[in-house]
Amino acid sequence: MKPLADDAWNPWHPAELMQRLDASFCWYVVGGWALDLWHGIETREHEDLEFAVLPEDLDRARALLGELMFFAVDDGRFEPLPAAARPPEKVMQFWGADIDEGCWRVDMMLERGTADSWVYKRDPAIGAPRAEMIRTSPGGIPYLAPEAVLLFKARHCREKDEGDFDRAVPKLDTSGRARLRGWLQHCHPGHDWIARL
Repeated sequence: MKPLADDAWNPWHPAELMQRLDASFCWYVVGGWALDLWHGIETREHEDLEFAVLPEDLDRARALLGELMFFAVDDGRFEPLPAAARPPEKVMQFWGADIDEGCWRVDMMLERGTADSWVYKRDPAIGAPRAEMIRTSPGGIPYLAPEAVLLFKARHCREKDEGDFDRAVPKLDTSGRARLRGWLQHCHPGHDWIARL
């Protein structure tokens, strides 16, 4: 089956995702929506909805989101992932399509951590206790801590990422700033954001 166009997004709101998932396993919102859950307001329009799960919870998440058809995303290629199929080796990203509506709803990612520890998927040398890295919004939606979201965003520094950084930095606490500074020095030495922290 041919997937939808890359830009055929009509993402759910994080609250709609929470209505479909449950607390029986670890999942959390990432990306720009995670920052807005932290801010407590929607600071900009979001073209997608990204969330992460542990590899062992992939089947549970897919079952709870059974209304969607998932595609493994790898280097710009989309491969259908039937409900009973195991994902291709090393694929860490899966887009969920609402076939009836002709749009993508979610971007599900796998992380490298454990039930107790969060690990940065691009460099396993970076990690922290899960209890410190997964926060919960007043509405009960789990999301990734802002310093970790900004670490992901530092790689590409698109216009929206720069805006997200500018809005987040004044609100980051001392430990969040220090953690992000250290991570950037490790992953992206000389990055412009380091001096701005």
